[in-house]
Amino acid sequence: MIERGHPQVSLSRQCELLKLSRSSVYYVPREQCQEDLDLMYLIDQQHLKTPYYGSRKMRVHLHHQGYRINRKRVQRLMRTMCVFRRT
Repeated sequence: MIERGHPQVSLSRQCELLKLSRSSVYYVPREQCQEDLDLMYLIDQQHLKTPYYGSRKMRVHLHHQGYRINRKRVQRLMRTMCVFRRT
């Protein structure tokens, strides 16, 4: 879509034509930290056993495993993993 270094059409003009913000072109996603990956692994393992657990119950489960984590972080991780459904 976007061709960097195009000789005739600048990057700004390409973004303007495609109705994209330039920041989305320059955005480089950040890697997940190891702690988040470990938590997502635990959430995945528990989700396979109890798919009906929501973020509140999953937080309690992780708390019993010794992790100090709040519900919003659990929600974010579950959303990242695409296991969190809104009803």
